[in-house]
Amino acid sequence: MFVTVLAAWLIGSQQPKRRMIGFVCFSLSNVLWVIWGLYAQAWALIVLQVCLFLLNLRGFKKNSEDQQN
Repeated sequence: MFVTVLAAWLIGSQQPKRRMIGFVCFSLSNVLWVIWGLYAQAWALIVLQVCLFLLNLRGFKKNSEDQQN
């Protein structure tokens, strides 16, 4: 949960580099939640984390484009 909160804080940054780190932290938190979801057999949590990971990829891509402009 700490990684998720840290990621949310970094995503809110005005600095593109910090936002990129936030996206990486969010991806790490998705992996950690999936591991816990497998242990707990929480299938809906796993599906949610996969969907959130895809949204993180979208944000990562948009942030990368913003850094290039």
